Amino acid sequence: MFAVGGLAMCAVTGCYGFSGGGGLPRTLKTVAIQPFDNQTAAPELQRELFEQLRNVMRDRLNLREAPEARADLVVRGTIVTYDVDLPLGASADGRNTASNRRRLQLAIDIEIVESATSRVLLTKKGLAREGQYAEGGEASGRKNALESLMTDIVEGVQSQW
Repeated sequence: MFAVGGLAMCAVTGCYGFSGGGGLPRTLKTVAIQPFDNQTAAPELQRELFEQLRNVMRDRLNLREAPEARADLVVRGTIVTYDVDLPLGASADGRNTASNRRRLQLAIDIEIVESATSRVLLTKKGLAREGQYAEGGEASGRKNALESLMTDIVEGVQSQW
């Protein structure tokens, strides 16, 4: 009886803990993110993708940035597709105003490798996501597509353990 009560008390008071790394082994602490090759006509996309990857590796996987020579993981890839202004639909309300919804598609190739063993933790070719936006709001659609890609990347890396 005491053991059960002690265990419950420990859980309530926070005696348990999570080891850092967002579900990754403790040996994986650092990451080097190489700028992705950009095969699209949108030069800003390379920087935005790089920043999103930096944030997600730090905030969701608890990895610190390091030079490639000292990093536990290396991320590299290519931005292969960025199609914008794809029609999604139009709607009108009773005041005779119309709003057009648009969508964009973003696709990347990505590889994440464990440096010490050269083990490929994640490799995805043509990983594509869409973002929807109101006419003239391409940046918000791009942000949504990037966030969706980041979720897929995190889940893909964590699924290895």
